[in-house]
Amino acid sequence: MSSTLFPQHIIAKKRDGGVLTGDEIRAFVAGATDGSWADYQLSALLMAIFLRGMNREEMSAYTEAMMHSGVVADLSALAMPKADKHSTGGVGDKVSLHLAPMIAACGVAVPMISGRGLGHSGGTLDKLEAIPGFNVNLSLEDYRAQLDRVGVALIGQTKELAPADKKLYALRDVTATVECIPLICGSILSKKLAEGIDVLVLDVKFGRGAFMKDETAARELAEALVSTATAMNKPTRAIITAMDQPLGRAVGNALEVAESIACLRGEGPANTMEVTFALAEQMLLLAKVADTKEEARAKLEKSISSGAALAKFRDLVAAQGGDANVVDDPAQLPQAKHQVALTAAQSGYVAEVDAMEVALAALRLGAGRAKAEDAIDPAVGVSDLVKVGERVEADSRLCTIHANDESALAEAKTILSTAISLIEKPVTAPRLIGKMIG
Repeated sequence: MSSTLFPQHIIAKKRDGGVLTGDEIRAFVAGATDGSWADYQLSALLMAIFLRGMNREEMSAYTEAMMHSGVVADLSALAMPKADKHSTGGVGDKVSLHLAPMIAACGVAVPMISGRGLGHSGGTLDKLEAIPGFNVNLSLEDYRAQLDRVGVALIGQTKELAPADKKLYALRDVTATVECIPLICGSILSKKLAEGIDVLVLDVKFGRGAFMKDETAARELAEALVSTATAMNKPTRAIITAMDQPLGRAVGNALEVAESIACLRGEGPANTMEVTFALAEQMLLLAKVADTKEEARAKLEKSISSGAALAKFRDLVAAQGGDANVVDDPAQLPQAKHQVALTAAQSGYVAEVDAMEVALAALRLGAGRAKAEDAIDPAVGVSDLVKVGERVEADSRLCTIHANDESALAEAKTILSTAISLIEKPVTAPRLIGKMIG
């Protein structure tokens, strides 16, 4: 190895504000993959990157090295265009569950590799596993076969795909280097581009319940993601969306599955569908199965009205070992022992539904995990949530709390009582969809 590729030299170069070469970045990622760099050396360079940043060329090289740290799925044998969507995470964000079958029903394959929730943000895999029997752990061979047969697969990250990311993310989580745009880009895009997709649409969220708390930071992340993916010849667009209140009316794994099924029946909450259509339209446009937003919207609406998207979801559930009966009867999803209404103390207009506080209530109930090894209760959470701007009367329902533990129920009720606030004057519903990047 050239002396310039010794870990300590690469660390020192970035520590002093230097620009790393492609070879130096590849040495770092290879060291994370094969164990030739010690954890303390990896951590030192992560902190140097956190403090000094990366330029666009470095970000592209880092993402490409991460992507090629393992297998890149070859889906070229699939005749259909292949598109995916990724969200930076929020509260009540179940969009992937119904968006994927809608897109597949429009003739675009959706190879979607998702993650689990940690902390306040729910994970797509946890929601899917609320469906009895649903298997998110497909091999790459089964993943390819299901895409060919069904047109959609929703699975967890395999050990073959971007293995460096698993190692480096674990270190970032314990070294306070998570909130770093170059490292976020490499983590998100390496996994997504290793899926074998043709195009990608990103939902970059900001607000109290999002990873990025303000819109400026979200836009900076979106621009970095789009420019990096585009530099790697992968057509990508990002939409900025707000996450000050939960998306939809349900937070909790089985409850969110039920809400996604309602969306596929044309009965979903308006704000959930607003985000869904905004993202799905761009997926169809980038995949070139629609020429205009109007044409894309018409195809998507038809996928719902015809029942094709719901049927595709049923096929997806059955293909991955889940109980497909829940698609027609969501009451067969796990149910909590206690279902208690939280009611309004007085009449008024909903001024705030704090997404982070709702997430903390759901976490206390057992719907999420504070540590990676924590178990999740699929039945618990919050449903029937009021939305900002709605009028409520005294003693009417603000939400329903689903609990299996009475002490957790009492604590969640206290949290939710402060999370939802009312005022006397009418409130304008906040803007949900922001700028599109790319």
